[in-house]
Amino acid sequence: MRDGQIPLTLPTAEALGRADFFVSPANALALASVDDWRAWPQGKLLIVGPEGAGKTHLAQVWAAEAGARIIAARDLQGVDIAAFPGAARVVVEDADSAVPAADHALLHLHNHVLAGGGRLLLTARRGARHWPIGLRDLASRMQATTATILNAPDDALLSAVLVKLFTDRQITVSPLLIAYLVSRMERSLASARQLVAVLDERALARGGPISRALAAEVLDTLAAGLQ
Repeated sequence: MRDGQIPLTLPTAEALGRADFFVSPANALALASVDDWRAWPQGKLLIVGPEGAGKTHLAQVWAAEAGARIIAARDLQGVDIAAFPGAARVVVEDADSAVPAADHALLHLHNHVLAGGGRLLLTARRGARHWPIGLRDLASRMQATTATILNAPDDALLSAVLVKLFTDRQITVSPLLIAYLVSRMERSLASARQLVAVLDERALARGGPISRALAAEVLDTLAAGLQ
């Protein structure tokens, strides 16, 4: 970094609209399941996938389309569920992290929304059979929920996501650099976010562009578990 030069950490806006959701064989089935929300069995659907797979983005797409309220599982116990209108449409993010602490709240929400003819979308890292649920009634309801899987991203999806993440930060990179990153990075959307963030940070600190040499250095650093 040159004397007197201070890298600025500019705010970034992550685009989570439908137009920003890139479809590939890795997520096409999950998207189709969400799009068919009026016909969900029993009015509910569970999206299962690892961290960074796109669950939040897909939930945001549906919430915007269906006029749904999004609730983080950690906040369930503080929500006045009885005040929800009839036929409410609700997303519960990271639903598996709500149990067993919020078992009763999740069961109440489930029953309230579906009894009114509403729709309930849940996201989780694991299928419901693997959740540490303490209430038998909740366990049976969650395990009976139709699940759709977000698979590990393929090359096309990783490339599109990298371009999106760079664009969110107002950075333009060459297709050759995107291909280089995809061929060497850890194959997850969470890793893509971390990779772009570190590349941006180091390029700002050095006052230069994101080059292939910098990309190789950052990839090695992340592979070693450093930053």
